[in-house]
Amino acid sequence: MNYYEVRIGITPFSEEVSEIVIAQLCDIPFESFINEDGVLKCYIKERDFSPEIIDLALSELNDSGFELNVSAGLIVNSNWNILWESNFEPIIIDERCVIKASFHKGIPNAKYNIIIDPKMAFGTGHHHTTRLMIESMLDISFDGKRVMDMGCGTGILAILAAKMGSLCPVYAVDIDDIAVESVKENTFVNGVSEKIKAVEGDSSILDDKIFDIILANINRNIILSDIEKYSSSLVSDGCLLLSGFYSDDAAMIESEGAKYGLKAIFKRSIDNWTVMKMVKK
Repeated sequence: MNYYEVRIGITPFSEEVSEIVIAQLCDIPFESFINEDGVLKCYIKERDFSPEIIDLALSELNDSGFELNVSAGLIVNSNWNILWESNFEPIIIDERCVIKASFHKGIPNAKYNIIIDPKMAFGTGHHHTTRLMIESMLDISFDGKRVMDMGCGTGILAILAAKMGSLCPVYAVDIDDIAVESVKENTFVNGVSEKIKAVEGDSSILDDKIFDIILANINRNIILSDIEKYSSSLVSDGCLLLSGFYSDDAAMIESEGAKYGLKAIFKRSIDNWTVMKMVKK
């Protein structure tokens, strides 16, 4: 599958303005964002790319005191590795989890060490939502727990859950076949391929399954649409860990979850991106 790189030059550039632009694009299915030399780079599947919709969303920022210069280019599958390798630095989270690529050498080990070669799948730990999910997971007991990772991307969260002692198999589910293949490769590299079941599909996978923990780092609209299914597939006192949405959306998600017996017990934000832990009562 090919992707488009949408380049948004921001003048004058600041991280705060970049976050404003990202928030304006929240209803468009971009999968990742990178700030580089005053340019916000946004990545979206070729099938989802619409310059008209992007221009319409950004037009609401015309009088915001900064200038946006938008261009786009197609990235074919074979060029993706070069792109992400140039932007992928190793990550250390709370000195308990190290995330690195297979080409990184000499990186100190931590309690949980994860090798991620994402190819065209989302989830390297660099985006705030992935980092928030990992930080929150490190404070949850996964030992012997049945776990589902919805919208798994590279499988990074499923891999961490497996390394933290989850019951086999950990389900890693994504609608993108490239993501599913990426999960299979990454689980093999991390020595947990027998502990993780990679599945191409959506929340319908939940229909006949029960879990102790469901991880969903997706986006607000999918969370709102599927939260009833998440609740139905959780045991009593089961944990739903959510991210992929902005702080302003947290109240809406909390309210929708409450309709299905889910109570928010923890929230944390970084630069307007939020993680929420809910428990089924």
